[in-house]
Order: sequence, then C-alpha cells, then structure tokens
Amino acid sequence: MGKNKNIFIACDTNNIKKVKKIIKETQTNKLRIGYKFGLEFINSKNGRSFISKIKNKIIFADLKLNDIPNTCISTVKAIKDLKVNYLTIHISSGLEALKAVKKVSGKIKIVGVTTLTSLDNKNLKQIGYTKSVKNLVAHQAKLATKANLDAIVCSAHEVSKIKNIFKKEIITPGIRLKKNYNDQKRVMTPKKAFKNGSSWLVMGRSLIKGNINKNINNLIKHLNY
Repeated sequence: MGKNKNIFIACDTNNIKKVKKIIKETQTNKLRIGYKFGLEFINSKNGRSFISKIKNKIIFADLKLNDIPNTCISTVKAIKDLKVNYLTIHISSGLEALKAVKKVSGKIKIVGVTTLTSLDNKNLKQIGYTKSVKNLVAHQAKLATKANLDAIVCSAHEVSKIKNIFKKEIITPGIRLKKNYNDQKRVMTPKKAFKNGSSWLVMGRSLIKGNINKNINNLIKHLNY
C-alpha cells in the first residue's frame, strides 16, 4: 500500500443496495479506503441501522454539527453506538462547542470543517465574512488547533498553508481526476492534493458513477502505482 494514500469514498446516496455495491467494488490493497456517510444517508429510513452493522471498515460520519455546545455534546453521545471513526463539526460552531465535543468524543476522531469547498470569496462576502477564503481557513485552523481537534476538512488549495498551522490529519474534498467542477469551486487532482500535504482525500461522484472498479483502477494509475 502506498504511503499516505488514504481515500474516503463519499457514499452520497440513500440507496442501501448502491452502498453495498460501492463497498464491495472498492476493496483494494493499493489504497487505504474509508467510507463517508453524510446527512442524506444517515437521515434515510434505514441508513442509521445499516451503518451500525458495518464491521472492520473506517467510517466517517459527516454530520457537520453546527449548534450550541449542549446539542453538539448530546449528538455525539447519541451516535456512540455506531462506533464511527470520524465525525465532523463546523469550526464556526465556536471554540466552546469544539472543546466540548472533543471532551466527550472518546475514540471518535473529531474533524473540524473549515470553509465549504462550494464557496469562493464572492460567496463569503454575500454571507457577511470580510476575510478571503484562504485567510478565513487559516483562522479556522488555528481554532481547531486550540480545541485540540483530531483532523480538519479544507480544500486542497489551502493545505500547503494550513499544514503549518494544524499539525494533525487534513481531509480534503473537491477532488477530481478530470476538470469536472459540478458544485465545487475549489477543486484539485488526487496526485496534486497529496503532494500539497493532504492526509485523506474525499472522492464521491468521480469514483461511484459508472464502473466503480474501473474508476478505482484509474485512480491507482493516476497515483503512480
């Protein structure tokens, strides 16, 4: 297995049959694979129950908590039975919430979400932020360090700057083998993202649409195995 070639596959669906297919067809010893489940799957009728039955896989619960400290704490306690490995919280929840969640997390790695990769400087201005994307993400990384979080999520474009501020795992979405942006603004190829210093890449559509096995093999080739 290549050093540091960690890929989270985004299971962005509410179809359990499709998720079973994704898990089955992405088994490889050339990459370290984890599975990311977002709000769509976890909130679907049988999604939670399905996750609770997954064994011996790295599970990333992308809940993107963003609430008052007490609600965030209660949510972490409520999902403990799922035995997930990673859980996301928006850094914009504030330092108090971040510290509180980290305190009750146990074995779950708490991942701070910086600025979503669907946003650019223009969007930030619309929301009311005065900082640029890069400066805001750097500021958020400092907060994540202060809260002793286990990992952060940021675009691959910010990684080279962020790794000097945040010394633990950096997870990067917005990864494309080809220049296909969809609803992401800040995208990058897997090879370049790892070169920049990403610990994990999150890949969804580019791996799970079409022939999954072929897509995985293309990714392995792209990473020069």
